[in-house]
Amino acid sequence: MHEMSICEGILQVIEDQAKAQQFARVKRVRLEIGPLAGVELEALTFSYDVVTKNSIAHESKLEVIELPVNGWCMPCAKQVSVAARYEPCPDCGSYQVEITGGDELRIKDMEVE
Repeated sequence: MHEMSICEGILQVIEDQAKAQQFARVKRVRLEIGPLAGVELEALTFSYDVVTKNSIAHESKLEVIELPVNGWCMPCAKQVSVAARYEPCPDCGSYQVEITGGDELRIKDMEVE
């Protein structure tokens, strides 16, 4: 379950920022995650609660913002939304779609005290 190591990385970022910005508690963490990031959201939520127990982020709320899958259709020469990797362009049906978004996994922001 790699979600546990993802949460350990998130906690490391939180602790580093707490030291740099001198805050004592995290109330909320918002993540942006694309469907192509390969993250199981239920496992991530469970892992977050386990990893942050007895830490600066203990009992903080984890919010996930799900991002769409976007691609650049070469024949259409425009940005399109697709359901998944290797899907055809919804406009022209071409499979020459380069994925440009949907594999993100990043901390968007944190609410701290």
